[in-house]
Amino acid sequence: MDEKYFEMKDLSVGYKGKALIHDICIDIQKGEIVTLIGPNGAGKSTILKSITRQLEIIGGNVIVDAMDIRNMSYKTLAGKMAVVLTDRIKAEMMTCHDIVATGRYPYTGRLGILTREDEEKVEAALRVVHAADLGHRDFKAISDGQRQRVLLARAICQEPDVIILDEPTSFLDVKYKLELLTILRRMAKENGITVIMSLHEIDLAEKISDKIICVSGETIFDYGTPEEIFREKHIRDLYNINNGHFDPMFGSMELPGPVGEPEVFVISSGGTGIPVYRMLQKQDRPFLAGILYPGDVDYHLAKILAAGVITEKPFHSISEETLQKALAGMEQCDTVIYAGTEIGEMNRRVQVLIDEAEKAGKLEIYETSHGD
Repeated sequence: MDEKYFEMKDLSVGYKGKALIHDICIDIQKGEIVTLIGPNGAGKSTILKSITRQLEIIGGNVIVDAMDIRNMSYKTLAGKMAVVLTDRIKAEMMTCHDIVATGRYPYTGRLGILTREDEEKVEAALRVVHAADLGHRDFKAISDGQRQRVLLARAICQEPDVIILDEPTSFLDVKYKLELLTILRRMAKENGITVIMSLHEIDLAEKISDKIICVSGETIFDYGTPEEIFREKHIRDLYNINNGHFDPMFGSMELPGPVGEPEVFVISSGGTGIPVYRMLQKQDRPFLAGILYPGDVDYHLAKILAAGVITEKPFHSISEETLQKALAGMEQCDTVIYAGTEIGEMNRRVQVLIDEAEKAGKLEIYETSHGD
């Protein structure tokens, strides 16, 4: 699946003839999932509405399957592209089945009469999004999350080559967010459907997307693979974050760590320190962490939340110099929390820290049950 299927060539988008974002040049392959991320008001919806002809294109071209969308009839475009936008649709006296059935209209005659095959595809689309029980319900009487699933069923029923979605997970609880994105991934990879969408949840965008479009300012901020985009400074600059951090390992946003002279020294490794770090963060108690190796999962969070991290080189035994740094850090703290760690030949000097903390009467043992 290496063919270029969807192109934005020198595209400019905006309103009333005025370009808000210009010089968009992006090629998307068939079957790729491409996600737009960026701050509110950056223009993600404007781009999506422009590439679906909801808004007039200010400049440049949008090419689908080697055809300019402005040269396509609406029926031809509907056969290529399905759209699920956040705008409310008018659905007076329509059941969910009726809404999904509109996805078949590009394939019906002038009278819009559905065949038995069309009806079967409507029912199949409802089953795919786990909404078969909603078919007889009034579309206006169901929840926002249920509506989102019904609208996705309509898009599936349309049998498009491209699906465009604007914030499809906004009104869904966690279960249905994951379910919807799983459906989209399956459609992309098994059926070769190209998915272009916007998401607010950047952790989910990182996990599902083949490519990421970063939208901020008058031009595209960046475009690339999740591995290229989801870096701490990159996300901080994109969203202009000055009151927290993005953790690329966990794909999560983190509130700032406590500020001030360290009060607590945390001994941990292999993830045992993470609940302790978060506990101290909530208590606004500055802390030190160590002795950690840079590849340790605790290290990645400690470097964001801790006032300082004592580290040793990967695959090296803890040196005397590193041990003395840790002992000096412990001495300036009132409390030492031992969160548990497996001690072996490489990190055997961690036991010295534990013993010295106990002698000083500073040692507290953190039990897992504390976080339950």
